[in-house]
Amino acid sequence: MSAPSPDQSSVNAPAPNAPAPGQPGPNAPRSVRDHRIDALRGVALLMMFVDHIPQSLLNRFTMRNVGFADAAEIFVLLAGYASWLAYGRGFRKYGVVECLKRIARRCVQLYIGQTIMVVVSVFSIRIWRHYTPVPVDFLEPELAHGLSWVWRVMMFDALPSNLNILPLYIILLGGFPLFYGLMRIHRSLALLLSGAVWMLVNLDPDVNLPNWLDPDGWYFNPFAWQFLFALGATASAETERRGADFPRVRLMVVCCVLYLLFSAFQAFPWTLWGLPDLRPFGSMIMPEKSWLSPLRLLDVMAIFYLVQSSAKARTWAAESRMGRLLARVGRHSLEIFVVGTLLDLYARLLFSTFGDGWLLQIVVNLAGLGILFSLADWLDGYRKRQRAAQAA
Repeated sequence: MSAPSPDQSSVNAPAPNAPAPGQPGPNAPRSVRDHRIDALRGVALLMMFVDHIPQSLLNRFTMRNVGFADAAEIFVLLAGYASWLAYGRGFRKYGVVECLKRIARRCVQLYIGQTIMVVVSVFSIRIWRHYTPVPVDFLEPELAHGLSWVWRVMMFDALPSNLNILPLYIILLGGFPLFYGLMRIHRSLALLLSGAVWMLVNLDPDVNLPNWLDPDGWYFNPFAWQFLFALGATASAETERRGADFPRVRLMVVCCVLYLLFSAFQAFPWTLWGLPDLRPFGSMIMPEKSWLSPLRLLDVMAIFYLVQSSAKARTWAAESRMGRLLARVGRHSLEIFVVGTLLDLYARLLFSTFGDGWLLQIVVNLAGLGILFSLADWLDGYRKRQRAAQAA
């Protein structure tokens, strides 16, 4: 899973000739939105929608089948990238107090989205099971009866399955001012401290926040995933400082491609497709997602570098029809994420009740994707009308 982008997350390509870290040059032209971030975030959102329906045949074709990382890593990395653009520059532009208010406002929006998903999910399953049996894994037993769970869920002491990404994002965004302060002292120091915490969790996975519903704690361990968020913010700050994309270094490109090929062969479900097992290391255990194992981290960073250093990717995202459609989805990530998560729930209920035949597969997937694209289109038009009204 993944988390929505911050408000005012105009993912822009910064102005050239920036004289100092985070300080654009005095004669810099107006920045132009970089649609690659939006498009990549849109891809992640749609893959999360597909991945969270286990019975859907489409989830055999998402990136988790051809690599160690999946849409969750992509989304958290981009959340950090967009957070710097929305708030890292906001501290300088609007001042500390105003920017803290903006961060708090966004956290409240995320909290409302989490509340909507939890309430709708729990009571939808409770109502559905009155008419037909529902598999026990749809709802934790602690949530199946009464209302004693409410305060735990609202205080993030209990995180239901498939509803655990927004709490992570709220913590990461809430901690962004601290990371920004460290960045102002020294960028390398901020990244070093963040990486040290991540390494600590990889050495001792018990370092985690408690979860009433899971003795292992939070599935997305925030002490580990904060490093991916920090890497995204640092990459955004570095791009702003340079005033240009990451340099397209041939050796780096070759290394990234070779690593992604290795991860694809190692992670591909060969037996699921009835194919010979071509994994280079057959007995290797898949890298752990909960505490963001190094192999997963390298996977998502390789993808990010290849995209962000590619001028062709920038052009495709800005000018192609598919790129623009995906960017539109990515620009409204909170709304798309909330609606997509609830659509996942109803799709799973439909498949468990009526089977997962071809006809229902087609209807569910086409309807779900159609709703998400239509919602993104409507939200985009609504935002444009708002801006036009404000300008008038």
